[in-house]
Amino acid sequence: MYDVRVAVAFHSGYGHTARQAEAVARGAASTSGARSSLHDVTTPDDALWAALDSADAIVFGTPTYMGGGSAVFQGFAEATAPVWQERRWQGKLAAGFTNSAGTNGNKDTALSALAVFAAQHGMIWVPLGLAPGGEYSSRGSRADLNRLAGFTGAMAQSPSDLGPDQAPNDSDLRTAEHLGAQVARAAVRFEHGRRAVAA
Repeated sequence: MYDVRVAVAFHSGYGHTARQAEAVARGAASTSGARSSLHDVTTPDDALWAALDSADAIVFGTPTYMGGGSAVFQGFAEATAPVWQERRWQGKLAAGFTNSAGTNGNKDTALSALAVFAAQHGMIWVPLGLAPGGEYSSRGSRADLNRLAGFTGAMAQSPSDLGPDQAPNDSDLRTAEHLGAQVARAAVRFEHGRRAVAA
């Protein structure tokens, strides 16, 4: 069976986005033929670059602060300039997730920036792939997957007065798990196609 590698590269300011990252990694690892790894991008080093270079897919995660990704994640993004110049991530799969205290919080802006970042590297973006849940209909529930009705990536909301032991809630974490599995399944399909072409 295939052994595709899904790397989850994230920054977390207060621990909430880290819980989301862990859920993405669980979802990827639950997929047959895939394994996952977690990478905090706060201090990029040779081990981080080696892990990301060897991955088949990279799922990027950042909290949404002031309507965009965190300054720490942006520092990591700018540090990828040598990777970009050498096109080392060209053709890899990519996806993204974010968390904010506000129900809206302009999370779409942060996810869009992640998608553009991946596009600049020549990566192939994998969307969340879920219909909207929650208040999208009168029959919706806070327990629904994709309760925040995102499409570009996985969204989570953590009230500003709750710690990461209490937030994000279960449905947001299950949505993140879905994203991880979605990316891993896509990576397995890509690997299947690559091997078929090579044969």
